[in-house]
Amino acid sequence: MAGDGGRPPAKASGTYRIGGDLQVDRLGYGAMQLTGPGVWGDPKDPAEAVRVLRRAVELGVTFIDTADSYGPFVSELLIRQALHPYPDDLVIATKAGFTRAGPGDWRPVGRPEYLRQQTELSLRHLGLDCIPLHQLHRIDPKVPLEDQLGELALLREEGKIRHIGLSEVTVEQIEAARTIAPIASVQNLYNLADRGAEPVLDHCERNDLAFIPWYPIATGNLARPGGPLDAIAAEHGATPAQLALAWLLRRSPVMLPIPGTSSVAHLEENVAAAGVTLTDDEFAALSRAA
Repeated sequence: MAGDGGRPPAKASGTYRIGGDLQVDRLGYGAMQLTGPGVWGDPKDPAEAVRVLRRAVELGVTFIDTADSYGPFVSELLIRQALHPYPDDLVIATKAGFTRAGPGDWRPVGRPEYLRQQTELSLRHLGLDCIPLHQLHRIDPKVPLEDQLGELALLREEGKIRHIGLSEVTVEQIEAARTIAPIASVQNLYNLADRGAEPVLDHCERNDLAFIPWYPIATGNLARPGGPLDAIAAEHGATPAQLALAWLLRRSPVMLPIPGTSSVAHLEENVAAAGVTLTDDEFAALSRAA
């Protein structure tokens, strides 16, 4: 599968510079689904997981998002197995700040010593000397924000982190964080059907912060037969999921969608969304429908 002129299809999504200097193609890949059920343990088909990661890079993906807690560590280790030594243009983002006690169990832990330990482990598991984008997976309400971000800022000064990001935060939390350390990205739940993070997205756009929407292709009732996504998808010869991704890419120049999958076929379908161009009327119709 190639894009226009033989270019890898992800290239059609355009580019963005995270933190002003890390250039990525805007349609990336989220590696959470490469693990077992409940984001716990090894995948059912480890060989397919490796194929998915290698195919993503072949399709032009230059931004892969993971976390220490996916598995835990299973996702990071698969990324290293599949792609190390990494292409020069590949940016790997990971996260720390959740501890796991079993499938589907997520508990925020933001103690500085824990964040440092997890950062060191991610460096080892990914085979990196410096993590390009390291995100605080959740703000731990039991630990002062200054202590959590202060430790990440110290790791950045030590050259172990290049840029710091946040996840599931409010505008107020972003601004509080920026008084402690430079922030390059925000990762919140956001998709065509659930736009509760709209104020955060607008804030990121005004301040040139990357906005990484997780759960990006949820379409809900919009994809019902005869619904708005279904009708426009038919006109484009596309799937509702592809339209949902195309809508995100059109919504803001700081948007970096990271659809995840454990299937090569589904990956190829997702990446092909970069080549779907919505008209002004189509974009407006989908925006109103949600």
